[in-house]
Amino acid sequence: MPTYKAPVDDIMFLLRDVFHIERYDNLPGFADASPDVLEAILGEAAKYCEDVLTPLNRVGDREGCKRASDGSVKTPTGFKDAFQQYAAGGWMGMSVPAEYGGQGLPETLTIAVNELLCSANMAFAMYPGLTQGAMAAILVHGSPEQKTTFLPKMIEGRWTGTMNLTEPHCGTDLGMLRTKAVKQGDGSYAITGTKIFISAGEHDLSDNIVHLVLARIEGAPAGIKGVSLFIVPKFLVGPDGALGERNGVSCGSLEEKMGIHGNSTCVMNYDGAKGVLIGEENRGLNAMFTMMNEARLGVGVQGLAQSEVAYQNAVIYARERLQGRSISGVKAPDKPADPIIVHPDVRRNLMTMRAFNEAARALVLWTALNADIAARSGDDKQRQAADDYMGLLTPVIKGVLTDQGFANTVAAQQVFGGHGYIAEHGMEQFVRDARIAMIYEGANGIQALDLVGRKLPKDGGRALQAFFKEVQDFLKEQGANEAMKPYAAPLGNALGHLQQATMWFMQNAMAKPDNAGAGAHDYMHLFGLVALGYMWVRIASVAQGKLAAGADGAADPMKARLTTARFFMERMLPETGAHLARIQSGASSLMELPAEAF
Repeated sequence: MPTYKAPVDDIMFLLRDVFHIERYDNLPGFADASPDVLEAILGEAAKYCEDVLTPLNRVGDREGCKRASDGSVKTPTGFKDAFQQYAAGGWMGMSVPAEYGGQGLPETLTIAVNELLCSANMAFAMYPGLTQGAMAAILVHGSPEQKTTFLPKMIEGRWTGTMNLTEPHCGTDLGMLRTKAVKQGDGSYAITGTKIFISAGEHDLSDNIVHLVLARIEGAPAGIKGVSLFIVPKFLVGPDGALGERNGVSCGSLEEKMGIHGNSTCVMNYDGAKGVLIGEENRGLNAMFTMMNEARLGVGVQGLAQSEVAYQNAVIYARERLQGRSISGVKAPDKPADPIIVHPDVRRNLMTMRAFNEAARALVLWTALNADIAARSGDDKQRQAADDYMGLLTPVIKGVLTDQGFANTVAAQQVFGGHGYIAEHGMEQFVRDARIAMIYEGANGIQALDLVGRKLPKDGGRALQAFFKEVQDFLKEQGANEAMKPYAAPLGNALGHLQQATMWFMQNAMAKPDNAGAGAHDYMHLFGLVALGYMWVRIASVAQGKLAAGADGAADPMKARLTTARFFMERMLPETGAHLARIQSGASSLMELPAEAF
């Protein structure tokens, strides 16, 4: 059975030493999150994930969720008790304002904890994760009454939340949705329609489920401009907050899917269900995007999380599995064969996973810090810059981290050889679970198009130019440090590739938009490599500084980080050149064949 050890030390190194979280004490909630407090909270989260959630991961995969004839859904053995422990621990509302029962701590801490949850049990983590996303939407767009009605119960874990977007005939193109909303005399709406692929749509973990549902009000404009967002609870809520009768919403069926079997993925039927408008009429997507952006960052975390747990188990196996002899000479003469970790190709897989995981974690936490600045800073200019950063990096994190996270679970499976293909060691579950992250919350091709088509030109390219400047300024700071050249020089070269690709789009995509579409995937991954490389240069700079100062007993981890950074620069970052070449080849050969020729 797979094991998991939460990387608390790695997270603390990033928060304390690389990003200097104490510098943000001027932001609400950060003064209460000293490094010692953060380490204590992460330590408790680690115990919960390692001792409670990890053993349930395989249970959830094998049992799955079960739907009864009355439409109710039973979660796998142990999930309900684990959820009650999660709620009792106060994890749900860590970053929600105290006025609603939360703790008001940085969102960065919630993101860090969510990585641990997703590594330990991704299917389980989706239940609280979706609830946190729903709370974010209500917190930003809900009325005062909606906030006081729903948030405290959701923070307590007594109620959970979902997002309902997709319909059988429309996924990405939400302007096509048919679910309708008819206004009632009391100001509420009757919601009728069918939604599919609704994660955590029905289950037995909570007393009520608060569905956020996109629907079209009668007479609303066609397309996306006529979509509104509604709160539609499973059980109606009285003026005093008490639960009333069952609403007209039910689970029609459970989707049979490739992975995340422990999460109930439902077809949801709305039959005149009572809902209340959240936000403004016909601006539902604007409100839903608050939840979707949270979800997209969260899905990027899932890619990292599955890569991390798969890597940890692959390392254990590679150290123990005896097979063949090292091509450079016997390494274990007292044994019948050497452990496979001596073989270069096995190490190629392990080092690729390790180099990705450490930089991806840094990128996620750095982006989460920007999210906190955007939400909590009193400085308008600082808030705008952080919001720009979030908007630019969200599609990169979602697309690149899930693409590479899935690839890394496959690489970990490869380390196990045939044992990775059978269920006993758990590798094949990691592969199956990681696969969905590339698809939901906007398939990765859509993330790439969003990056190229919307985020790059937004505000005259302000966010992109700020990112270029941030990386260039850091590289200039390192210019006089000879020891940093093996890290800074390759990143400078890769940044040049990203700038060339950006310029090529500016010169070639306006007249022929297919050029942008054809190059979007490569551009997203080129951008991702530069962003990960930037994280590695920042990590390497800190590691070198600590070694120069004596490392305070942590010389080995710092040396390991420098070696891993060098591997990234030498063996992974050069792929930016291939991405640039593909982008500059344009769309001609890609789009030339007529449809009937395929």
